[in-house]
Amino acid sequence: MTPPSAQHPARARLDAYVELLLEANRRVNLTAARTPEAIWEHVEDSLTVAPFVRGELVDVGSGGGLPAIPLAIVCGVPVTMIEAVAKKAAFLRAALSELGLAGEVVVGRAESVGHDPAYRERFETATARAVSTAPTVLELTLPLLRVGGRAVLQRGRLDEAERRALEAAAPMLGGGAVEEHLLGGERRLLVIEKRTATPVRFPRRVGVPEKRPLCL
Repeated sequence: MTPPSAQHPARARLDAYVELLLEANRRVNLTAARTPEAIWEHVEDSLTVAPFVRGELVDVGSGGGLPAIPLAIVCGVPVTMIEAVAKKAAFLRAALSELGLAGEVVVGRAESVGHDPAYRERFETATARAVSTAPTVLELTLPLLRVGGRAVLQRGRLDEAERRALEAAAPMLGGGAVEEHLLGGERRLLVIEKRTATPVRFPRRVGVPEKRPLCL
């Protein structure tokens, strides 16, 4: 999806978000991007997910709000952002308020939030820009999705071992086949629909999904 034009109603909110992120980034390390142009590149990358968003969105490891906030603005969906670092969570709450967006920020680790009845198997779309392996990110997102929802993972290069591990882990977590959408270069989106309820043992305890990725 291309960014909205200057006349589009969403564009003013996206511009305001870029300004908020740029200003806050001087005080809290929210993103490595330090200029409006660099932040806009991340916004544009976030909007590649927009065609796959439906219903209430949850974002794991939200950091400075990418891709969650641009998606909430453009898609018009409520967003729940899970962020373990309190200073980053404070920025996210302020951004929701400033931009007039529906949603909430949950301070905590996705491994714990995924077992909270208030959030488990509630959402229709899950995203994460985490740098962990694809099976790790899937273990953190699928428990948050209702059956019929889908995880949309933004990834770069994906070697065969990681791809095979992801394909094997998906059914263990209640997911279906892995759809791959190439975006150019090494960039891609991996879309996994949730077919059945996630077994209660997932996600595993804090730190384990990253240290011992499923099937990898």
